[in-house]
Amino acid sequence: PALRGLDYCKPRAKYPDFVDLPSGVQYKDVKIGSGGQPEIGDRVVIDWEGYTIGFYGRPFQLKNSVKGGAFSGETEYLRFVVGDGSVIKGLQEGVMTMKEGGIRQILVPNSMGYPENDKRHEKVGPKPSTFSGTRALDFVIENNGIIDKTLLFNVELIRVDRPGQRGYLKIT
Repeated sequence: PALRGLDYCKPRAKYPDFVDLPSGVQYKDVKIGSGGQPEIGDRVVIDWEGYTIGFYGRPFQLKNSVKGGAFSGETEYLRFVVGDGSVIKGLQEGVMTMKEGGIRQILVPNSMGYPENDKRHEKVGPKPSTFSGTRALDFVIENNGIIDKTLLFNVELIRVDRPGQRGYLKIT
């Protein structure tokens, strides 16, 4: 009953309160930012959390988790250059229309997620920072047709660095 209307376990579920992009990525703004918007070649700095939709909403990355086995009060942000292919396509597409300071939920379908030939998440990120997070993500990605592989990312766009700003030098 709780899953009725979500087309669960089908290639693409549509969530009614999310904006649906042609690629299958869906997003919902929790807070619209007021700063700059990223462009191809900009470096973005984000804070993120990741959840598996088809594996009981199990988190594979949490903001308040222990990072690197140390109890650190500092947040480890994810930095990537828009358009360089270092993060999954769905996350990049979801961040492209955000503004600095914005918070967004991004639903990434399997077709825009982690590639099957990158079992250790070394080619593209983001990569979970804990063993249990990696196991949860791997369980979903490696399950062939049994569960929904859609991922949910909660993203805050901390800042956008243009080439030449804040020590960011664009390498060509």
